[in-house]
Amino acid sequence: MLQTLNHMWINGEKVSLEETFEVINPASGEVIDHVPSGGEKETRLAVDAASAAFATWSKLTAKERSGYLLKWADNLEENRDQLALILTEEQGKPLSEAKGEIEGSAEFIRWYAEEGKRIYGDVIQGSSEEQRIMVFRQPVGVCGMITPWNFPGAMIARKAAPALASGCTVVLKPASQTPRIAIAMIEQLLATGIPGGVVNIVTGNPRVIGKTLFEDERVRKISFTGSTHIGKQLMRQAADQVKRISLELGGNAPVIVFPDADLDKAAEAIVGNKFENCGQMCNGINVIFAHQDIQTALTEKIVSRVQELEVGNGKDPVQLGPLVSDDAVLNVEQLVNDARQKGADVLVGGSRLKDGMYSSGAFYAPTVLTNVTLDMAMTKEEIFGPVAPILTFKDEKGVLQFSRQNQCGLAAYFFTKDINRVYRMAEGLDVGMVGVNGTQLSVPQAPFGGIKESGMGREGGHYGLDEFLEVKYISLTLED
Repeated sequence: MLQTLNHMWINGEKVSLEETFEVINPASGEVIDHVPSGGEKETRLAVDAASAAFATWSKLTAKERSGYLLKWADNLEENRDQLALILTEEQGKPLSEAKGEIEGSAEFIRWYAEEGKRIYGDVIQGSSEEQRIMVFRQPVGVCGMITPWNFPGAMIARKAAPALASGCTVVLKPASQTPRIAIAMIEQLLATGIPGGVVNIVTGNPRVIGKTLFEDERVRKISFTGSTHIGKQLMRQAADQVKRISLELGGNAPVIVFPDADLDKAAEAIVGNKFENCGQMCNGINVIFAHQDIQTALTEKIVSRVQELEVGNGKDPVQLGPLVSDDAVLNVEQLVNDARQKGADVLVGGSRLKDGMYSSGAFYAPTVLTNVTLDMAMTKEEIFGPVAPILTFKDEKGVLQFSRQNQCGLAAYFFTKDINRVYRMAEGLDVGMVGVNGTQLSVPQAPFGGIKESGMGREGGHYGLDEFLEVKYISLTLED
C-alpha cells in the first residue's frame, strides 16, 4: 500500500513542514490534500544529499543501477490502479488515461534500465606513433528536474530514468498542481532500497526552489518541461554558471490532411490526439489544416466523433475530464471568443460546462470551429484545451509557410498516400518531430523534443542519455 502523501523525501527520509499548500481536485474544486511548502532550506538539504550520494551512485556498475530501475518499474505496475487514482484526483484526466500514463512510465524506465548498459566511449587514432586517444562519457552530476502538471507521472520517468541510468543523482521539483503523484512515484523508487540521497523531492514555492537549484554550483544540469515564457527565464539563469540545461517547451502543432488521405483514419487519429488529456498536451494538435477539396467531408467526420465524447469526473467512464484549473478554462474561453469575433463558426461546444455535475469543476465542452483564419489568436498560441480549429488550404507551399513562420517547432502531423509528398513535407516542416499518417510520437526509443522556441535537448532513445553525460577526451603519450 502507498503511504500518505503529505511529505517530501530528502536523503531517503520523510520531511514534513508546518507550512503547506493546498492540492485541488479540478473536477470538484475540493481540497484533497496539503503538501509541504518547501523553499531554499529544503532545496539546499536536497542538493547536499544528492551531491554526497553522487560519489557512490556514479561508481556503481550499469547493471547495479539497472536493477533499481527495473524494480521501480515493477513497483509502478503493481500499484498502477492506486497511482492512477492519485493522478486523476489532482490532475483530472480519466482513469483510463492515468493508468496508461503509469504503464508508459514503467515502460520508459525499463527501456533506460537497459540502455544505461550501453554507454560507450571511443578509441581514436592518434596523430603520432606514441599517442593514444580515448573518449570517456561520464555522468554530469547532480541534476535538478522541474516537471509539469499535464503529464506529471510520465515526465518524472522520462527525466529521472535516463539521469539515474547515466549515474547522476536527482533533485525533483514537481508542479504545484500535481505534487502527490510525484511523491507517490518517488516512494515506489525508494521502496527498491535505492541509496538515500540519490533521488530527492522538494515541493513548494517554484520560484524559490528553482532559483536555489540554479544558483547552487553543485547542480550541474537542469531539465525543465513547461511554458516557453518560463523556459526563456531559466535559460538566462543558467547563463550565470553556463549550467547545462534541456528545455521541452510550448508547441503549436499543425495537422495537415491532403485530398488523397484516408479520411476516416485521419479523423480518428486527429480526435484521439486533439482531445487526449482534455487537449492539454504539448505535442498535441493545435490547428487542423484540411485541403479545400476534402474540408467538408473531413469536418463532418471530426464533428461526428467529437459529439460522442463524454465529459465528466475522471473517476467515471468518460473520455474527457476537466481542465487543470479555472484559469485554464478562462484561457480557452478567451481564445474561442476571439475566434468568434473574427468570424469563426462553432459547430460543436464552444462554452464552459457549468450545470449539474459540472458546477464546481473546471469543465469545457469539446469544441470544433470552422472558418478559422490565421489572424485568430488560437492559431498563434497553444490552446491547451478541448478545442479543434479547422482551417483550409490549397497547396503544400501554404502550410509549409505556416510551419516556417511559427515561432514554435515541436511537432507536426500530416496525412497522405503520396510517397513523394511524404518526403517533401517531412523534410520541409520546421519542427523537431513529424508524424506521418498517425499521431503517436512519445515512445521510449525515439528522441522527443523540439526546435526554435519549443526548446532544446531530447528525451527518449540513446539521445536522452546524452543529456546527462559529459564527454571527456584523454590523450596518452607512450614512453619508451
